[in-house]
Amino acid sequence: MKCKWCESDKAIHSLESAYWELPDGSRAVEITQVPSIKCSDCEMIYIEEEQIADIEDQFMLIDTKKLDMTFSYKTLMNQPKFLKKNYFNFDR
Repeated sequence: MKCKWCESDKAIHSLESAYWELPDGSRAVEITQVPSIKCSDCEMIYIEEEQIADIEDQFMLIDTKKLDMTFSYKTLMNQPKFLKKNYFNFDR
């Protein structure tokens, strides 16, 4: 896989922790085991845009008050939704 930062061919899929501010700005949380890209050449770790959009959409669709300060990506994506889709995202 090619790194989007340094264009090395040494990038790999990885599960990493990420810190996120909730959409209402009430607090920041840690999401563990987020599908990410990790490059051994430039040491950059990043989340692809589509994955970021999925996380942002999920936060808009669930009751974030029920989330702990730290939880896994899988836990986040399995939360019950209030709406079928994020009606505030006009790009999707």
